[in-house]
Amino acid sequence: MAACWDRATQLVFFLPVGAVVRLIAPLLQNKHQDPGVVAIDDSGTFVVSVSGGHQGGADALTRQCAALLRAAPVITSASEGQQLPAVDLLGKPYGWQRGGGDWTKVASALAQREAIAVHQTCGETLWRQMLPDDSSFYFADQQTAASNTQLPASPQLWISDQLPPSQDSEGHNPAKSLQVCWHPRTLWLGLGCERGTSTELIEVSIRQVLRDLNLAWQSIAGIASIDLKQDEVAFQTLAERHQWPLHLFSAAQLQEPAVPNPSDVVTQAVGTPSVAEAAALLAAHSQELVITKQVFKGEQQGACTIAVARADQPYNPRPGHLYLIGSGPGSLAQLTAAARAALLDCDVVIGYGLYLDLLRPLFHPNQVVETSKITQEVQRAERAVALAHQGLTVGMVSSGDCGIYGMGGLVMECLVQRGWDGNTPGVSAFPGITALQAVAARVGAPLMHDFCAISLSDLLVPWEVIEKRLAAAAQGDFVVALYNPRSKTRTRGIEIALEILRRHRSDDTPVAIARSLYRSGESVRCLTLKEVDVTTIDMLTVVLIGNTRTFLHQGRMVTPRGYKV
Repeated sequence: MAACWDRATQLVFFLPVGAVVRLIAPLLQNKHQDPGVVAIDDSGTFVVSVSGGHQGGADALTRQCAALLRAAPVITSASEGQQLPAVDLLGKPYGWQRGGGDWTKVASALAQREAIAVHQTCGETLWRQMLPDDSSFYFADQQTAASNTQLPASPQLWISDQLPPSQDSEGHNPAKSLQVCWHPRTLWLGLGCERGTSTELIEVSIRQVLRDLNLAWQSIAGIASIDLKQDEVAFQTLAERHQWPLHLFSAAQLQEPAVPNPSDVVTQAVGTPSVAEAAALLAAHSQELVITKQVFKGEQQGACTIAVARADQPYNPRPGHLYLIGSGPGSLAQLTAAARAALLDCDVVIGYGLYLDLLRPLFHPNQVVETSKITQEVQRAERAVALAHQGLTVGMVSSGDCGIYGMGGLVMECLVQRGWDGNTPGVSAFPGITALQAVAARVGAPLMHDFCAISLSDLLVPWEVIEKRLAAAAQGDFVVALYNPRSKTRTRGIEIALEILRRHRSDDTPVAIARSLYRSGESVRCLTLKEVDVTTIDMLTVVLIGNTRTFLHQGRMVTPRGYKV
């Protein structure tokens, strides 16, 4: 057990909680080092987060295991019980880095509903949407934070690329004020150096530059220079040591930005008037420097130049991912285990309000849930793609199956429009039970032979095209599922569709009319083609018309496959 403890980041025990506690008790050190521990009872009924709920990821792992096992998750973190986001996980999805502060005491204050003053000068504000209406967070204006004025005495959450007034450059808090810091990675360092300059000289110089302007080391996004420095050992060492991206630009690229300190000497040496300043601006996609070029020389040898630019969009090392999730007909019992697990893994869930309301019991307080209206499909898709490009894991929810009249195709089109490389962001689809499958399950076995689905909505497809498809389906003797059959303003479509089908079907052809399947108010009726009353049909209805061999028996609809029985 001791060997596993030292190697593992997370551990799952199929044992009673008491036995797990006795096993791990001698090994516990602190929440920053210990692995996350989860216990599952031998019947697979309960999944319990035992320790390391936040830092060890045990709470998230508990949700994932419970989703896959269809078990009950047991999470006793204070933030979970109060449906509040965990303050020590708040910036993780955005690639922010944790700074100094007493995280335990601030989390405790939040759990006790003490007021928490939030001072945010940069970084994504999307996280605020996670907060319940009665949240104890209150937001100071950005000018107060940026001007380094004295903060109120209440517990504080500081989100900035600057250090708070009460904290020194090493993250120490001499004033003992109760605060914690998240640092968005907005600062790009432009570097130049003499060949062979030591890593230590450059790192000490960077720290000095940041200290002079009270900027946070944790907010460094990465480093940039001229491509002639691609083999500079110090740059490579710094990038590897601190996991910073290293961006290299050609001399021609470095000539593009306007810089405050161009140099003829630099031009003669490398073919561009600026390296550090221009590289910082290009890497940050900015036109303004936070710190102009500073020159540092070693006592014996070596020299470096440093400039700093601030990016509007902080760097997030996470690649981002899009989950295309089919939520099925509506009941949580009909949601696949894979789709349920994917939902829990999302940083942001986006969808039509009605569909997300059906899934709301599954969401947890560390997620952002964005709803929109039925006509805003393009906006939803573009929003999901944009957030995934920022490094977030985004769930795009469709009812039924995401790839059948769902949002899957539109999201893919938006990716293509952006020049998607096929890899970043990643895309995964989680299929769901679509309406024609749901109605078939309710009424018997009507889809045993060839079938098709046709939407009667002419918002995106001309009605002439829909009529051609209806005629072809009728002539081809397909079982036909009609989606979006009738709205308040579009009433003739279903009448025309039935007229076309009657040309190739007898009046006693079985028809199923199903509404709100697997939801509250479900209605399912099996009748014949001549008995259909179109006034009972609306946008929540699916109409299933059998082929020439489909028959009704005891209220069940059957399409023979062709076997002899």
